[in-house]
Amino acid sequence: MFLDDKGAGLTHDADWRERLILQHLKPFFSKEDIDVISANVKDLGPLSLDFFTRNGSASWKVVAQENSGDASLEAKRIGTHAKQDKLKGKPDSSSDNHPDVVDSPAVLMRRRLRERRREKRAADLVKQDDETILKLENAAIQRSKSVDSAVLGKYNIWRRDNDNENADSTVRLMRDQIIMARVYIGIAKMKNKMELSRELQNRLKESQRALGEATNDGDLSRSAPEKIKAMGQVLSKAKEQLYDCKLVTGKLRAMLQSAEEQVRSLKKQSTFLSQLAAKTVPNGIHCLAMRLTIDYYLLPLEKRKFPHSENLENPKLYHYALFSDNVLAASVVVNSTIMNAKEPEKHVFHLVTDKLNFGAMNMWFLLNHPGKATIHVENVDEFKWLNSSYCPVLRQLESASMKEYYFKADHPTTISSGASNLKYRNPKYLSMLNHLRFYLPQIYPKLDKILFLDDDIVVQKDLSPLWSVDLHGKVNGAVETCGESFHRFDKYLNFSNPHISRNFDPSACGWAYGMNLFDLKEWKKKDITGIYHKWQNMNEGRTLWKLGTLPPGLITFYGLTHPLEKSWHVLGLGYNPSIDRSEIEKAAVVHYNGNMKPWLEIAMTKYRSYWTKYIKYDHPYLRRCNLSE
Repeated sequence: MFLDDKGAGLTHDADWRERLILQHLKPFFSKEDIDVISANVKDLGPLSLDFFTRNGSASWKVVAQENSGDASLEAKRIGTHAKQDKLKGKPDSSSDNHPDVVDSPAVLMRRRLRERRREKRAADLVKQDDETILKLENAAIQRSKSVDSAVLGKYNIWRRDNDNENADSTVRLMRDQIIMARVYIGIAKMKNKMELSRELQNRLKESQRALGEATNDGDLSRSAPEKIKAMGQVLSKAKEQLYDCKLVTGKLRAMLQSAEEQVRSLKKQSTFLSQLAAKTVPNGIHCLAMRLTIDYYLLPLEKRKFPHSENLENPKLYHYALFSDNVLAASVVVNSTIMNAKEPEKHVFHLVTDKLNFGAMNMWFLLNHPGKATIHVENVDEFKWLNSSYCPVLRQLESASMKEYYFKADHPTTISSGASNLKYRNPKYLSMLNHLRFYLPQIYPKLDKILFLDDDIVVQKDLSPLWSVDLHGKVNGAVETCGESFHRFDKYLNFSNPHISRNFDPSACGWAYGMNLFDLKEWKKKDITGIYHKWQNMNEGRTLWKLGTLPPGLITFYGLTHPLEKSWHVLGLGYNPSIDRSEIEKAAVVHYNGNMKPWLEIAMTKYRSYWTKYIKYDHPYLRRCNLSE
């Protein structure tokens, strides 16, 4: 078998099978390749069916044996069809270019069997792949369920830190060098190596200047590489002369303890400053109060009256009690309540403030009356019944011990000694406005129910359904604040005192002031104010609880509080940065309890918009006092 010079002609004496093979190989191989194949085929000798059955693959043999019975039938059927096709003049598709070549029935049968086997194997492999993928996916799901979320969080942080793992490598190297320089300076002084100590100090100052406030390599000065090299050289010298494992370890431990002390000191300072900021009144709010007060007392008496005064004692309406000395905060409470009320004309607001802010509060709501709602402002200093002979808190506030606690210069009020107790010397604890909540029946004797609101809340839904809540004979309706182990009675009361330990359960659930529905009829029946007075008298020396209104409230309403649904009142916007946004938006009332009040500069930005949306910053008074978002 050979090709002519043009690679097209075949020898006349070649076998027809060789001609057929060469015809099909021509498009894929060059003349040289075909010559090589021809030489190798000649070396193998003649090929036959017996050769393949003897030397073929095991799978072919098995299939041939299994299908030997079907093979004859298939061969007969194929042969019959082939004869019929010849008689009808149909061309053979397998040899379009060679009409003189016709495959035998046995060849066709084997070809079809091979195709079927390939198809079956392909289908089996695909099925196996699908099953394997499904098993892997299920295994991955199970593994993901068992992974601790804290580990995932750490991994995420690790990934973030290493997105650009070399971004601060030089900064970290310089910091490490500075730490080791400080260690060796101490050891050098100890071993009287003063020259080496001075050299280390010089390099330390240079490195500190080069490092500055840099947090990543891009912030470093151009001289940083030189300083690192110079520091490395002097550290190598120090290591050769001074290194002692025990001494180095001791110095590092001492430096760590010093750093921890600094952190504790900074935490105290932060606490002190946040408590101090919480006590301050922003200039804008102070300006607003002064301007409003001046304009109020310039008004004629006949223009100082509010409309709808006939509603003030109507028990069928929805009455609110709000005690505040902050004009802007009070306006947000009233505005948010009215804007979300379905029937504003049924809502009545009873505001009580001090004599300093009485004119400002009146003037603001005369200028910005809440539409069809009713509003009334009173001065706490005009409550003649509220005196030291009747009210234990007033008597205690006027006592010498309380004045010493608050006002004596030698009392610990510094950052180092008084930060932890500073919050209990907040002026709000000295104000009777904070304690009026225990005298609601005395202030509003003709009302049956009243909803008490703090001035650091925002109303987001209609509150009228609260008056339909069945308190089941309880006096106070409030949202509970206890979880598994926090905000329970032992957090607020001194259970080492026998009066407390005998009468109360330390694991009893605490609840929140800020939005409380009080049944004033039940209040009078159970003499709630008398219970409050009893316990307040017992706490003359602050041995049962520290200052504030929540601890005596927990005691006074112990066993008399009905828990409301949590969605009525969501707390923590003044101290907790991780409240779920969906909880806030579903809440009827959100409460900025804590130091970060929304009107202060220290307010959390993410929560402030819930409060500012109810303030019109284009109001002339607000503009003149530079109050803005």
